[in-house]
Amino acid sequence: MNSTDEVSRKRAELDGCPPGHDGRDVTLSDLATALYERFQTEGKVDDVDEAITLHNAALELRPFGHPDRSLSLHGLVVCLSSRYAIQGVVADLEEAVSLGRATLELRPSGHPGRGTSLDSLAFCLWRRYKKQATTCDLDEAFELHCAALKLHPSGHPDRSGSLCGLALCFSSRYDNQGVVADLEEAITLRRATLELRPPGHPNRGVSLDNLARDLQKRFVKQSTMHDLDEAFKLHRAALKLHPSGHPERSSSLHGLALCSASRYDNQGVVTDLEEAITLGRAALKLYPPGRPGRGMVLYNLASYLWKRFEKQAMMYDLDEAFELHRAALELHPSGHPWRPFSLHGLALCFSNRYDSQGVVADLEEAIALGRAALELCPPGHPNRGISLDYLAHDLRRRFVKQSMMHDLDEAIELHRAALELHPSGHSWQPFSLRGLALCFSNRYDSQGVVADLEEAVTCGRAALELYPPDHPNRGTSLYDLARDLRKRFMKQSVIHDLDEAIELLRAVKLHSSGHPNHFSSFHLLALCLSDRYDNQGVVADIEEAVALGHMVPELCPPGDPHRAVSLYNLSCDLLAMFQRQVLIPGLGGVMFVRRAASVLRPANNANAASVFHVLSLRLHDKFRKLAALADLDEAICLATYALELRLPERRRYAFSVEKLAVFIRARARRLVQGTHSNESVMLGRAVDNLCGLGHLLMDRFRNQHAITDLNAAITLYRYVLQLPPAGHASHPSNLHNLALCLIERFHDTAIVGDLDEAISLEQKALELSVPGDPGYDVSKDCLATYLQMKISPQVTRVSSIRSVATEYESCRLDC
Repeated sequence: MNSTDEVSRKRAELDGCPPGHDGRDVTLSDLATALYERFQTEGKVDDVDEAITLHNAALELRPFGHPDRSLSLHGLVVCLSSRYAIQGVVADLEEAVSLGRATLELRPSGHPGRGTSLDSLAFCLWRRYKKQATTCDLDEAFELHCAALKLHPSGHPDRSGSLCGLALCFSSRYDNQGVVADLEEAITLRRATLELRPPGHPNRGVSLDNLARDLQKRFVKQSTMHDLDEAFKLHRAALKLHPSGHPERSSSLHGLALCSASRYDNQGVVTDLEEAITLGRAALKLYPPGRPGRGMVLYNLASYLWKRFEKQAMMYDLDEAFELHRAALELHPSGHPWRPFSLHGLALCFSNRYDSQGVVADLEEAIALGRAALELCPPGHPNRGISLDYLAHDLRRRFVKQSMMHDLDEAIELHRAALELHPSGHSWQPFSLRGLALCFSNRYDSQGVVADLEEAVTCGRAALELYPPDHPNRGTSLYDLARDLRKRFMKQSVIHDLDEAIELLRAVKLHSSGHPNHFSSFHLLALCLSDRYDNQGVVADIEEAVALGHMVPELCPPGDPHRAVSLYNLSCDLLAMFQRQVLIPGLGGVMFVRRAASVLRPANNANAASVFHVLSLRLHDKFRKLAALADLDEAICLATYALELRLPERRRYAFSVEKLAVFIRARARRLVQGTHSNESVMLGRAVDNLCGLGHLLMDRFRNQHAITDLNAAITLYRYVLQLPPAGHASHPSNLHNLALCLIERFHDTAIVGDLDEAISLEQKALELSVPGDPGYDVSKDCLATYLQMKISPQVTRVSSIRSVATEYESCRLDC
């Protein structure tokens, strides 16, 4: 008989026992029990509400001294505790505890229901501990469950409930104190409980979830993969027993999300992180406001989004993580056991926003929250080590910003304290070691004490050894150690340090493609190869350094704060390579050496621009003699670098533009003639440079309104249109960009020729596009607006164009 039929049958029996009938208390109690059993299956709060009403009515018919009074009290305890689990009303929990004590008084030693009452009261006290973190509640729950277990020997039908309750207490004490023996005991008790709840048992799904959750905790502690694999298997089995609408489905979803996130932390597979976010969102929907556990689910989902921001740098993930952590913090007031987690999560978000936007107030807020979290994690707290490490991490970054040595000294002290809490085998030990390595490296940079550099290398090696080849943090650790080894080479000139640094950075290239720090590893590898060329004179090193130097600017477009440094270093390496070539018979010339003599080692970006300019002239001369298009393409590319370093307000900008125009006309003639019309890699870089510089100048014009920037952008976009063939995929985009610039100038100068040309360009862009292409609709809208401006010249529509242009940026093909 299903639960609904049982409820109907019991309701009919109650109808047959009107008020005053001798058996009414029994029928009230029976219907309440049937409704609660249906609530356990279907999760409808109305059922448990009615059950509570019926148990109260039965209790009134069972005054003090009635033999069944304890049954009604016990029924109320169970129902009130369950309603608290759904709605989070603390009054329900307090009443359940009070009634549980009253029930126990009516079931003295020797009473057949005493064991069940001990377990029920213990469970309510455990729930109150989870809410209020009052240790005496957990201690009493332990005592009561142990007493119940003695009354439920092997073979007793209620033994599984006592085992389950004891396991909950051990698991909670592990969460609070971090003693691994408690976690091991919890897992042992979970397995024993599961054996007593075979397939078909109504609480098997809960037992599967509980065992899986503790196995996941052990994996986080010990990184034993078979624990996580088993946790996945158990949660999936539980989810099958908890279909849509089941009150425990949320727990299964939440547990699976935790497992997916843990596997991502261990293996770095992004699909695991995406799965964690999907499952976390599904779980949150089943934890409405007021339900206990909502704060924990909010916190965990925020953590998953923060991890995705760390990986993909999408600002909306960080914004949502902020929102969720703040919501969780409201649910974790002072004294709540999860408050330090919420403070810590918010601190991480502020820290990341500082990384992204550079606002010092965010870093200060991260440090303040980190200190608050640490105060709530006193010695013995399982998360004290993590809190020490993250606070140290932010203090070190404040030192990098403000050079206050006390921040760095405190960071070293905190990382050392964390390392003591993260012994060999602890999953956080490599993080503590890497943090120490960074601090020592920074202190060496500041004070020049070699012992600090040696300590940085030692800690860096130890951290790297703890990151297996597939670990997501291995690439960063390789880079850090390589950087410190190069520093030691620069200090001591021991070549094997430089050789090892190059080897480590080659491993980073293979390991971290697409990583946000990919630029840094390419840049450092180019520097190391250049250093080795200076030391040993192997031409292959400088050639590889130059090749990498050309790739680095692609990873940081014009306007990126790192771009000027990468161009400066590229200019040094190019000059070294060309100096090498002029010493080889037939490849050089005295004139080139004389031109380069004044900038043999550029001291700043102005000199770097001169190097690019001189080298582009050299390559153009070589092209005129040998007619090799590769030389002309490289000349154009280097000329664009020179142009970038000589923006319109810089000296000799006009001269650079003039020379670039000469090169581009020569290349355009070859395109018209059809000679080697395929775009070379170097020419592609030149086009990218021109487009990027054009975008930068346009953005600057919109902010500063300097017409020289706008005119310069127009010139560059005209150059871009001369380089790729008309059928190139980027051609419609390039036409559109030039049209936008001309409309901006028309707005400022009212030169009708600019408007006419913009219309013509947009028409061509539209002809080369088809519906569905990125930018097709935007070009269509822009053309319509330009034509309206032509028809009604008194109407200024540039604000509309800028709005459309902003929309176009999101779907524009790369130039």
